[in-house]
Order: sequence, then structure tokens, then C-alpha cells
Amino acid sequence: MSGFVAVHTGAGNILDETKYQRVIKEACIAATDILKNGGSAMDACEAAIIRLENCGNTNAGFGSNLCWDGYVQCDASIMNGSNLHFGACTNVSTVKNPIQLARMLCEGQERMLSMERIPPMIMAGTGAENFAEEMGCAMIDASAMISSKAKFTYTHYKSKVGDGAKVTSTKIESNPEQSETVDAAEVSPLDTVGAVCVDSTGNSAAGCSSGGLILKVPGRVGQAATYGAGCWATDTDDLSVATCTTGNGEYLMKTFLAKEICTDLFTSDCAVTSLHKTFKSKFLESPFLPADQCLYGGALSLIYYPKNNCGEVLWSHTTKSFCVGYMSTQQKTPKFVYSPLPAYSQPGKSSVVNGHNFHLRV
Repeated sequence: MSGFVAVHTGAGNILDETKYQRVIKEACIAATDILKNGGSAMDACEAAIIRLENCGNTNAGFGSNLCWDGYVQCDASIMNGSNLHFGACTNVSTVKNPIQLARMLCEGQERMLSMERIPPMIMAGTGAENFAEEMGCAMIDASAMISSKAKFTYTHYKSKVGDGAKVTSTKIESNPEQSETVDAAEVSPLDTVGAVCVDSTGNSAAGCSSGGLILKVPGRVGQAATYGAGCWATDTDDLSVATCTTGNGEYLMKTFLAKEICTDLFTSDCAVTSLHKTFKSKFLESPFLPADQCLYGGALSLIYYPKNNCGEVLWSHTTKSFCVGYMSTQQKTPKFVYSPLPAYSQPGKSSVVNGHNFHLRV
């Protein structure tokens, strides 16, 4: 059995990509092992994101950014390209792996509830948590979702709210034996996670998971739980396309960026050109977004031609950097990529697109 997976740990101002390199490779290996054993693209996509949620260095699952009240509220979603089903959860604090709940909701779209009730596609808060527990999801105490890194980053940022003084590098003690220097102008709050995948049948899947913005208002819903914004996947006999996004959630939601990317890829002869145009006309120059602000976003996309058993993985971003990884079932080791914005480009005002071709032996 064959397949291909690509993952990311968010577009942002990444100071040390090495903290993501190991977990990105582990996520790719976890996904391709499933594909080799006959698992679906959905299985592989979920497994990759679970690994990213559990690592503690990303803004997803354990280690997510804290809300204004000091607690974690997670968003996640997943989409199945073969049947166009979508599932998402938002504002969950006690579900260990939010992507697992999103997957269950997505799978639940296949059947009606009793009394011909339409099954839920997106669930929120305590209702979502109760449902997750009933369905057998791994549950955790809300306080156990808070990492020392997230706690002290939260303390640092909250102390600066309303402070008119210039923010300089501040030493934050994460524990008695360890400390780190955090520059508020450089720390990235955008390190959400996502994955795109295609299996041996040509079916695709896309998913994403996020803790949202640092100091976000409790109850805020981000793009990772929003239909058309966080992820999208669509399959036809001739083409499979999937994408997952990262960045300023409100701007990604206003532009339906994930869906727009996939729609444009379907109608373009050149994927790289298509992504450049989409980011320029439908994000950076979107009439729905403020023209006088920096617009930060990124996307990891996959396009696959089932009849030729070949495809492309592409990453695009308007941020200073983006960490991605990819692997096919034919590769012995995953490929890690640190993608910087060119020095001559201004973050939030211009974009960069790169990619790699792949071939599957089916």
C-alpha cells in the first residue's frame, strides 16, 4: 500500500526550527506507517496531528496558548476529500486530542441520528467534551493541558498588556533548573499544526488543530474549527486536492482561504502560480481585510493525479518562516523543510511559494 503525507507546525516568526524538526519527522513516520498497512488518508492525517498535539512545543493540544483567563481552549477540524464530510470541535479544554473528536464528528456525518435528526458537524465547549467522553475519546484534566512553556509565555504577555513602555527581552523561569529568554516582538503565536494526506486509492484528507491566539478571549472560535477556513479536501476521478492553513485566524475565516486555495488549484495548470495568485488576490489584497495591516497566513497544500500516480506538495506563507515536513511510503526518512520569506520581502505584505513533486508506486 502507498500514500503521501505532509505536516506543518505553523507559519510565524520561528526562532529555533530544531524544536519542530523531530516531531515533524515523527508525525510523518506515524502517518506513513498507517498508510503502508492499508490505512486511509483520514487515519494517517489524524495520527500525524495527534503526534503534533502531544509534543508540547506546538500551539495545539498539550502546550496550546492560554486564553485571557489562563486556561486552554482548543479548536480542531478534519475533512474527507472522498465524500466531502467535515467535522470540527471548538473551545474544548479536557479532550486530550481535539483532532480525535473532530474525526468522530466527521465520520458521524455518514448516518442520521434517531428520529432522522441531522448529526452535528461542529460541537463546542462542555457539550463537545461530554460527547467526546461518551464516544471514548481520551480525556484529561484541564490543568494538565497547560505546559510550563505556555504558562510562562502567558505570564510574560499578560504583564505587558497596557504597558506603554518598550518591550524588551525578558527572562522567564519555566522551572528552577531551566530558563529561556523570550522577546515579545519575536515569539511566534502562530505555531498551529496541520496535515494533508493522500492514500493508495487517491483519496485525500486535510486536518488542523490549534490553541488559538495568545490571550484570546475565552469562547473565541478560530479558523481551525471553521468550515472553509482551516482545512479543505476534495477528490475527483482525475484530481485530489487538500490544504490546511495557519496564521491570523480571523483573516483566514473572512477569506475562506482553505476552500479558495483548493478551488483555484482545481482550475489551474500550474500549482505554484495558482497559490501565488490566491494569496495575492484573495488574501493580501482581499477587500474583506484591512489594507493598512500586515496579514499573516500560511498554507500547506497537496495536489495528486490518481491516473498518473503523481502529485505535488506545496507550502506558501506571508510570515517570516514556516516549518513543514513530508514523506511518501517509498521514502526511508521524512524530509524536513525550514521555509524563510526572502530577505527582500516584507512579512505580512508579500508571500512565497515552494514545493516538491512526488510519485507513488501503486
